[in-house]
Amino acid sequence: MEASRRQGVRKQKKRSLLYSQNAAPYFFIFPFILSFLIFFAYPVATTVIMSFQEVLPGQTTFIGLDNYKELWNPTFLTAIRNSTVYTLLTLIILIPVPLVLAVFLNSKLMFAKNFFRSVTFIPALTSVVVAGMIFRLIFGGQDGALLNSILTNFGMEPKAWLNHGGTSMFVLVVLATWKWMGINILYFLAGLQNIPRELYESAEVDGATTARKFYHITLPLLKPISIYVFTISIYGGFSMFAESYMLYGSNRSPNNIGLTIVGYLYQKGIEQNNLGFGSAVGIALLVITLIITLIQLKFFGMFKKEEQG
Repeated sequence: MEASRRQGVRKQKKRSLLYSQNAAPYFFIFPFILSFLIFFAYPVATTVIMSFQEVLPGQTTFIGLDNYKELWNPTFLTAIRNSTVYTLLTLIILIPVPLVLAVFLNSKLMFAKNFFRSVTFIPALTSVVVAGMIFRLIFGGQDGALLNSILTNFGMEPKAWLNHGGTSMFVLVVLATWKWMGINILYFLAGLQNIPRELYESAEVDGATTARKFYHITLPLLKPISIYVFTISIYGGFSMFAESYMLYGSNRSPNNIGLTIVGYLYQKGIEQNNLGFGSAVGIALLVITLIITLIQLKFFGMFKKEEQG
């Protein structure tokens, strides 16, 4: 009888713990915490440790800062320059242009809105591998490549697009624009549809022009979305790898004109099986993107104090 009573008390405690309002938040956030620890915290900690080691098959040796001392070499600096230029160019294009297009697509005067929204989003559904192969065929150096054929028909000389730094970067930016334009338009459209129409109607009553409404209503209320798009675009720019790899068919490009930081990480860590040095490259990339992101958040984002009216 006593054992039965104790068992009933234990069941009641378990039931009360399961339905407890204090325990419920921890229960719901536990899957996120677990996945964060397994898939982010543990890999980052392991990478930091490996960056101070020489990791060879069946052998691990602690070498201190040697990987970081070896890191600052001309090839790595070239990768940083390429990634930085690529990121800046994509930011210049993939922030204002999608914003303007989203405003047009959200306008009451725009016809066939759903059709144009679908058309702009289709490239985002295309695999980077497929897109890279298609662009490699379009911008090939052969006379029979699509773009060179068009140039030849207009009496111009064909170009080796992927063999020169300027034209190679141009092709990478065009690929990024084609691939990610629809995603950013979708983000801005979501923000625009949350802006109350009454604000625009009140501004029209006060005689505000379209430009003034865009500057004084649209841009300020789209600030959170703009900061988000800006942040993920910085990360996407510095983490670019597959696009360059598919354009050249490998991680090798003439004079490293297509080499990125992630490409250099892949070259050292995977191709040359130097996981310790590759980890140092990964940590350097993490620090670079973290610093740039914190700077832009400081001046434009969540750390910037709003002016009190």
